Parts: sequence; C-alpha cells; structure tokens
Amino acid sequence: MSDEVFLEAALEQARQGLAEGGIPIGSVLVKDGAIVSRGRNRRVQDGDPTAHAEIDCLRRAGRVGSYRGAVLYSTLSPCYLCSGAAVQFGIPEVVAGEAQNFPGAPDFLRSRGVKVRILANDECIRLMREFIAENPALWNEDIGR
Repeated sequence: MSDEVFLEAALEQARQGLAEGGIPIGSVLVKDGAIVSRGRNRRVQDGDPTAHAEIDCLRRAGRVGSYRGAVLYSTLSPCYLCSGAAVQFGIPEVVAGEAQNFPGAPDFLRSRGVKVRILANDECIRLMREFIAENPALWNEDIGR
C-alpha cells in the first residue's frame, strides 16, 4: 500500500467529520503496512477539546503493544498535543497531508527523532482552507487562539 491509499483513508475520516458538523481533520494509524485504526477530529461532536483526529485514532487503536514500525497519517500537520502523543508512544514516523494552513509541530517531532513527511496534498490543503474561511471562530477555538 502507498501514502496515497493511507492519506485517502484519512481524508475519508476528515470528510465524515465535516459531514457531522465537525472539523475536517482525519487520521489513520498504519502498522506493518495495514491500517489498524482510523480517527477524526471529534471536538465538536463530543464536546471534548482533546478529541483531535490523531488522539481519536490512537484511542480507537486500543492497546497495540509496540508502535515500532507504525506510521501515523494525518490530513493536517499535527499540533503539539498530537505530536506529543506520537512521541510518548514511540511512533517513529508521521506523515501529514499538508502544513500550509497550519504548520503543526514538525520541528518538535524531528527533535525527538520522529521522521516527518509533509505531502502537500491539494485536497487536504483545499479542504482546510475552505473550512477555516467559513468557520474562523471554530478553527481558532480548535488551535487555542
């Protein structure tokens, strides 16, 4: 399987979150070449400020033992909360669909030995750009502004 397949699975989660009235960010956890969990930002749906896409994905994965060899995909570059979770659990690689609309914390991840790749995916960029333009107050709440 490829980055495109895994990112598309994360995009499906983002689209589902948007359809639910939430923030369109999706994530998948891949281990040994297969998706083991999917998540989306559920802050609005659950009324939980920590329910970011990557956190939701990790919660839904449950106990996976070692994260050695795992890759965390997200449609948007992970914030410090989600980056901290990746570091805490020893996830060695994070792949983000985009970092134009929000830079996330790639330097923090890299400083902790996590490989970071930003794909600059056009659909991820467009989806977030449109959401932010249409929902600035909700977006600013999500990123703590």
